[in-house]
Amino acid sequence: MDYKKQIDNATSSKELDSLKIAIFGKKGFLASEFAKMKSVANDQKASFAKELNIFKQELTNHFEQKLEQITSKELQEKLENEKIDASKFDYKSELGAIHPVSATLNKIIDYFARLNFSIEEGPIIEDEFHNFEALNLPVFHPARDMQDTFYCNDGNLLRTHTSPAQIRKMENSSTPIKMIAYGNVFRRDFDITHTPMFTQVEGLVVAKKGEITFANLKHDLNEFLKHMFGDVKVRFRSSYFPFTEPSAEVDISCPFCKQKGCQVCSKTGWIEILGSGIVNQNVFKKVGYEDVSGYAFGIGVERIAMLTHNIKDLRSLFENDIRLLEQFR
Repeated sequence: MDYKKQIDNATSSKELDSLKIAIFGKKGFLASEFAKMKSVANDQKASFAKELNIFKQELTNHFEQKLEQITSKELQEKLENEKIDASKFDYKSELGAIHPVSATLNKIIDYFARLNFSIEEGPIIEDEFHNFEALNLPVFHPARDMQDTFYCNDGNLLRTHTSPAQIRKMENSSTPIKMIAYGNVFRRDFDITHTPMFTQVEGLVVAKKGEITFANLKHDLNEFLKHMFGDVKVRFRSSYFPFTEPSAEVDISCPFCKQKGCQVCSKTGWIEILGSGIVNQNVFKKVGYEDVSGYAFGIGVERIAMLTHNIKDLRSLFENDIRLLEQFR
């Protein structure tokens, strides 16, 4: 059988694979030829083996040359079949988008960075001192209850706010301080306006005693909220936070109904947007600060994202539903 001719006539790598088994396999043509050595006279075995090895090498070279030709040909055919006309590609059809929470967070960070606030982060797993005690939250305070906080077996916990980053900053820095801390925080809560994990940005400004007043806080938050929501009214309501005194909840006029009353603002014309206040002196004592004053505020990023993008259910921001995300391309 003329195997060289069969190799020449092969038109695909699949045919060559079959020929490889027929020629070079354990039960193939060459194996049967070498098996004939047993019946060859002893004085002729050397010349028989030499001729057979020369033939085997020629056949191998012939096969490899043909394999290279067919492989190259098939590769070119594959590339030709798979090529695309880039001039016909509509980039808009596959254009991605920044997630609304990430976009909102970036806008907040960019605003404060332009005002020379430092951008800080802190550990997600915190100890009780930095998460509670240093922030004037004593052991008996209800915010430390197991229903609100995720505790670890070693006594640590998943941080419930980004305020511990402020404590760590003050422990390792001298005044003045202008900073924001951002990141994920965790609480035992889940409904249309709360999730067990959410994103928070907290700000802290500290200077010599008397240099920072509530007037500074009101001015800075007024400007920030107008940056985020445009021409809205801002009001401060007296409130209570253990780490600030005095404290205030901050509301904005409803950007959807222009204070006429709607479901979003519960017919009040106002939407609660963040908490703020003058830093409690007990907090400064915990970090060894004396004769200083400052203000702090905390922002729920998802809440602002919901308002700026008119999203009704907070949980939808975490479901990765492509139908929601496609709206922000």
